[in-house]
Formats: sequence, C-alpha cells, structure tokens
Amino acid sequence: MEMQAYIAIAVFLVIYGLIISEKIHRTIVAMIGGVLMVVLGIVDQESALHHIDFNTLGLLAGMMIIVTVTAETGVFKYVAVRAAKKAGGNPVRILIALSLITAVGSAFLDNVTTILFMVPVTFSITRQLKVSPMPFLITQIISSNVGGTATLIGDPPNIMIGSAVKELTFTAFIYNLAPIAAAIMLVYIPLFIWMYRKQLRTTPELTRSIMELDEKELITDRPLLVKSLSVLGLTILGFFLHQALHLESATVALAGAFLLLLLTGEHSMEHALSKVEWPTIFFFVGLFVLVSGLIETGVIAELAVRAIEMTGGDPVATSMLILWLSAIASAFLDNIPFVATMIPMIQEMGNMGYGNLEPLWWSLALGACLGGNGSLIGASANLIAAGLAGKEGHPIKFVQFLKVGFPLMILSAAMASVYVYFRYLIG
Repeated sequence: MEMQAYIAIAVFLVIYGLIISEKIHRTIVAMIGGVLMVVLGIVDQESALHHIDFNTLGLLAGMMIIVTVTAETGVFKYVAVRAAKKAGGNPVRILIALSLITAVGSAFLDNVTTILFMVPVTFSITRQLKVSPMPFLITQIISSNVGGTATLIGDPPNIMIGSAVKELTFTAFIYNLAPIAAAIMLVYIPLFIWMYRKQLRTTPELTRSIMELDEKELITDRPLLVKSLSVLGLTILGFFLHQALHLESATVALAGAFLLLLLTGEHSMEHALSKVEWPTIFFFVGLFVLVSGLIETGVIAELAVRAIEMTGGDPVATSMLILWLSAIASAFLDNIPFVATMIPMIQEMGNMGYGNLEPLWWSLALGACLGGNGSLIGASANLIAAGLAGKEGHPIKFVQFLKVGFPLMILSAAMASVYVYFRYLIG
C-alpha cells in the first residue's frame, strides 16, 4: 500500500474515533475529516465533489421540508391522541398503539422525523396518565428502527444503499424488506408488553382524563392539512413510480417539497428551510468525502479482496458476514458512517466478479438498520430521542437502553439471517 493509503486510513480512524467519543459534534468532526482528505492531497476537490451522493442529500432535505410543513397542522399530535383514545386510555394498549404508529411512520416519513414528533406527544400522554415515559420512549426508538428498515426512505442507510444501487427501487425495498420488518414487529410487541407490564398501571380517573381530550382541537390549520396530505400522498406515489418515470428519488422528494412550498407561500418556505437538519446534511457531506479518501487510495478494494478470501466467495458465508458485521458494528457505531464505508466495498466485490450482489445489499440494509437498536448510539433516531427526553428531565441512560435494545437486536438479526438464507440463498 502506498503512503497516501496509510495517511487516508489514519485520518479515517481518528475521525471515526472522534465521532464515537461524541466529545465534539459529529458534523464538525466529519467535515474536518473531509477537508483534511482534500488538503492532504489524498483526493482533489473535483473527485471529492464527485463522491458526494447528492441523491441522498436531496431525498433527506425534501422529506424534512414536507414533514416540517405537515407538522404545522398538528396532524401528528392528532393521530397520537386519537390512538390513545382508541386504546381506551389503557397504558398497555397505548404503548402498543404508539409503537405501531412509530413503526409505520418511520417507514414512510423516516425514523428521525417520526421520533421528533412522537416524543413530545408521548410525554404529554404519560404526564396525563402519571406513568413513567421510559417504556414508551424505549419501545418507540426500537420500533422506529424496525419500521425504518421496511422502505427506501425509512432509514438513512437504506437511502444511501438505494442511491448507490439504481436497480434497488422504492418498490424493491418494500417487496424485499417490509415482510421481515413486519414479522419482527409482531414478535416484539408481546415482548414489550411482557417487559413493561408492571410499569404500565394507572387509575381509572387518569384514564378518563385521556378519554376527555378533544383531538379535533389539535388540528390547527385545516386548509394546510389538505395541501400537506395531498402533496405527501403524491410524493409517496412518486416514490413507487420513480423508476418508471426515470426520476431519482431525490427529484421526487424535492419536487414534492417545493410544490408544497409553492402552495403555502413564502412564510412557510423560510420556516421549513430553517427546520431542515442542516447538521445532518453536512455530516453526510463530510462522510462521503472522508470515505472517498479510502476509495481513491485502494483501501476499500483491498478490504473487498480480504472479505472474499475470508468467505471463499461463498454467497451464504459472505451474506451472513455482512449482515452480522453490520448489525454488531451499527450497534456501537452510528450506522451512517459504517454504511458509507461498506457500500463501495460491496460494489468493489461486484467489480471483481462476485456473483449476485442482491443478497449482500439486503444483508447490509437489514444489519445496519436493525443493528441501530443495539445501543443508544446505534442510530440517529436513538440520539434524537435521548436528547428530547433529557430536555424533559427523563434522560435515557446508555446501559438502561443496552439491556433492552441489545438482546432484541440479536433476536432481530437472527430472524433476518433466517429470512435472507431462505429467501435468497437456498437452492
């Protein structure tokens, strides 16, 4: 390996270590890492820009704008309170309802956005019932990562994989990943009830107070609600049809976002753009350039050779290696930088003549998304929920989450392994 490759590895490892330590904001660290790759001459500026995946960035920004405008209507709070009333104010049934809403919302809105709306609603319901918010918060984090696994737009790793592999369309993600995500949720729900049954008790008076809430009052702007839901529906339809229309998913999301801003006016535009998570967008930019240093110096190609040597090119062994490596690594490293490193490695395996890559892509998606449940730092949605809970005076402790999340993550990875084996590798 050349000297430049060793410098690229050193920069990558130092930056990765700083991201994990969380001593400095991860966006600042990632951007410094990306800039260092250019300053040290490992990649030139033009190559660095070429490696930034603008499809991923456009899809994230577009969905953030649509959801921000939609949230102004109060519809997310309406759905949660309606669900709590349908559950008869019973804390166990509310836990199930909010977990399922989080899973479905995470599939079609993305898990970070869903958590941003669900956590404040959860606190208002648990305050009303005078029960601990912790069972609700932990089950929602776990449900958001499982639900996010099901679609192209549900979880950032899927957005990145779908953007890198054009054949993996929005419909392909649902067809291949939604069945196992649904099966995992069906197994998780009884486990949630069993784990938290003793903490989910309240009095009949407090239950009545939930039933007396008027969810209709939470809808603050009906004309905006009609516009928002119409555009959201059109955008999701666009995702289903994007390959037939020869459009990238980012084009669909941005078209939806700016159509909604056209319908709602200038005030909405300024507010929506201010609510876009720019730190997340720049975190991605920095990461793409950071990983480009490893691609340009041949480090990723070397890793691909080693992976094929280790498994002898056997499809079952390679798929299982990727799935379990992704799950364990994503539990303790944010899954976004991990996936950014793995995508070019799998592409390189394809360049080297490895057979059908499709099982490897699904193994990576399942491992990275489900692995996010392994610890509190496993996924962006987890960190956002922890931050919001801390502001409310209910910090989620690392070990507290680990005790629940890690065993459930191992269970889901085992289920995913069986699924991948029987669906793609047998015969």
